[in-house]
Amino acid sequence: MTKNTVSKLKLILSMTVFGTLGLFTRNIAVSSGELALYRAVLAATLIVAFLTLTRQKLDWEGIKKDLKYLILSGAAMGFNWIFLFQAYNYTTISVATLCYYFAPVIVTVACVFLFRERLNAKQILCFVMSTLGLVLIIANGGLSGGGSDGIGIAYGLGAAALYATVILLNKFMKHTEGVPRTLFQFFAAILILIPYVAATSGFHLEVLDTKGWICLLILGLFHTGVTYCLYFSSLKELKGQEVSILSYIDPLVAVLISTAVLGEAMTLLQGIGGLLILGFTLLNELGPREAE
Repeated sequence: MTKNTVSKLKLILSMTVFGTLGLFTRNIAVSSGELALYRAVLAATLIVAFLTLTRQKLDWEGIKKDLKYLILSGAAMGFNWIFLFQAYNYTTISVATLCYYFAPVIVTVACVFLFRERLNAKQILCFVMSTLGLVLIIANGGLSGGGSDGIGIAYGLGAAALYATVILLNKFMKHTEGVPRTLFQFFAAILILIPYVAATSGFHLEVLDTKGWICLLILGLFHTGVTYCLYFSSLKELKGQEVSILSYIDPLVAVLISTAVLGEAMTLLQGIGGLLILGFTLLNELGPREAE
């Protein structure tokens, strides 16, 4: 197989695994803050072991130059996970995931103000239609999950905003790439989340049963440690449009699991809203970019 084919397979696998995230979090009986902390600890431990075994050296000078952004993005990543896990607690996995995938729209708008990027006609259309999709999901929020659905949608949008923040902060990092960047973002998340968890929910690993422990280990080691490495290693050989298209495997798998495996309901208008968000955010990533 060619390098491009191998990279596509890595990305397909990582996106499929990411899509099953909600299924495992439902079986881990700790708070969202605790879960985010343990996820970061397990993933960071695995990546350190990987870098040690493969004898890869870190560019400490580059890390020092990007340290401020690594800390900020790591903190945003940690709380992004908390908000996403909370969204899973209050609404269906499909609705939470579709709200979460509003992040690219937030990035597009933020770039106008932060980097003075101009929106062309296609980008404006995609923004309007994606926002319409979000409105449809929010307007029907109380139909499938009771009153808690609106809270879940709010958490999902909060997670999207935080994920957009991570993406934007990454644009400022010029000296740290790929796995090392992710590792230090995990370290920053750990440093931020330890006092947060201690001050809020506390630590309750003792409440986990065998199923909970298995799901936690899979979530931290496989879903995060292994899959993040697969994801970042695949990006080197793929074009941006290939990554954009294959990335939509994640929400599609999440919706399938939510509806077919867990039997969670989705209204027709929410489904249409989800298609608008995914379809027009994907369209926004495709095709040639106009000169800025």
